[in-house]
Amino acid sequence: MIEIKEMIKSDIDRIAEIDRTEQVTLGYFFRDGGLESETVDWPAPRWFAEGESEHSVQGNIEAWRPYLEQGGTMFGALDGDLLVGMAIYRPELAGTPAQLAVLHVSNGYRRKGIATRLAMEVIQLARQGGATKLYVSATPSQSAVGFYQSQGFQLVEKPHPELYALEPEDIHMIMTL
Repeated sequence: MIEIKEMIKSDIDRIAEIDRTEQVTLGYFFRDGGLESETVDWPAPRWFAEGESEHSVQGNIEAWRPYLEQGGTMFGALDGDLLVGMAIYRPELAGTPAQLAVLHVSNGYRRKGIATRLAMEVIQLARQGGATKLYVSATPSQSAVGFYQSQGFQLVEKPHPELYALEPEDIHMIMTL
């Protein structure tokens, strides 16, 4: 039984427990106001144990810790003591919609409703906080974009400038709450 619970800020250090591996074979691109798909070969290995790149444990801790320090909330999906999924909620995004800033579920635990349960925790918290919209920058893979669409997110015509600058290849989406 997977338990979903609010985590403490220092639990961000546990992200190394999540196995993000995936072989992406269908990628999405935002072109001419819509989504286009292409066959791709994008390996997504585990986060690197060393270094500070965006694909390393330390790089992600450094990138995501400020979200928590600025009032964000981290939810974890636990299989016993093992962190197998996580989501981070940012209640404010430069005075605009709230943000589902991070969502990951370990390989082997996907397609079991864990991402949906984590997303629902974020959506509930956003609603309780008075947010009327929730923004996400989705990895441009079929699994990520399809998941967010199934949750009710839709493409944004004009991405949030700060997030677009950070993740221009991502598919920027929004949900009306």
